[in-house]
Amino acid sequence: MPSTNTKQPAVLLLEDGTLHYGKAYGKTGTTSGEICFNTGMTGYQEVFTDPSYFGQVLIMNSVHIGNYGVKDSDVESGSVKIRGLIGRNLEDQFSRKQAKGSLDEYLKANQIVCIEGVDTRSLVEHVRRKGAMNCIVSSETVDIPRLKAMLAEVPSMAGLELASAVTTSQVYELGDPSSDIRVAVLDFGVKQHILQCMVDRGAHVRVFPAKTDMHTLRAFRPDGYFLSNGPGDPQPMEYAVATVREILQERKPLFGICLGHQLLALANDIPTFKMHHGHRGLNHPVKNIITGKCEITTQNHGFGVDPEAVSRAAQVEITHVNLNDRSIEGIRLKDRPAFSVQYHPESTPGPHDSRYLFDDFIGMVRSHKY
Repeated sequence: MPSTNTKQPAVLLLEDGTLHYGKAYGKTGTTSGEICFNTGMTGYQEVFTDPSYFGQVLIMNSVHIGNYGVKDSDVESGSVKIRGLIGRNLEDQFSRKQAKGSLDEYLKANQIVCIEGVDTRSLVEHVRRKGAMNCIVSSETVDIPRLKAMLAEVPSMAGLELASAVTTSQVYELGDPSSDIRVAVLDFGVKQHILQCMVDRGAHVRVFPAKTDMHTLRAFRPDGYFLSNGPGDPQPMEYAVATVREILQERKPLFGICLGHQLLALANDIPTFKMHHGHRGLNHPVKNIITGKCEITTQNHGFGVDPEAVSRAAQVEITHVNLNDRSIEGIRLKDRPAFSVQYHPESTPGPHDSRYLFDDFIGMVRSHKY
């Protein structure tokens, strides 16, 4: 059944003037950010808690969201990271016996402003045509001139450094401390299941804040390094690019995912760019050029690596390409054990076609060490 919290009106206003009216859900209030969409039909709680969505208002294209409730273990971080939520039917009632509560209760507890009753498929089609842009959602006012003035003050995602807003404030560790494989993780907004995928393969990981210096990383005596996913534009992250260059000088195994992939590219003088509307979902086809095999992948990114610059870089080899638009999905260095992918091989939610990349990384660490 649709939400019972549907009496209070809500409004969605896009930067190009597009206007949608709907009903309130979650917290009553006003929120803004860059609009984006995810086409996945399941895994909404994992999506909402993915730090890579920080600063964005998310359209869930599936007609029904919330119909299996929420559960403590279905998270990728300690809180909901999206700025706002747009849905067709955001449900109060749920069918899963293991669920701890409803989506509405969960979003209210996390202070997330939402709007439901929107024709999300039409809205997604509009964003696909026009591209990513800022938007504002309000369930406390439908004063359009006022909302337009507020929206005009929202900064563009291009140029925003957001990793420092979601990174851990304290160093922490996971896995067996006696393990012979030690991985230093730079947290730019890491998903918890990425860490778990390394722990499941026997690694002891220590997670460091985004702006950790190389001296502190070395003190852990890591056998390999990992660059995490995260939100925002990679180009302002000069601090991270400098650290990646220092890591590469050590010639130890390095693996990057999503934002980590973009930072590895920047560390090799390959620029990044803001995509028209990005890739977000769990059904994106990618081809592994090295093996010739294809995989269905989970993705969440609004920036990409310049394909022409990659092709010209003598020290870098393209390993994966997106079969929808031929964008770069993976690279590796020819002269040292470092590689990265633009998509999310931990795949929560999504198919597990790409989890072999964690096997490759841990295998690389072992072979380099022994």
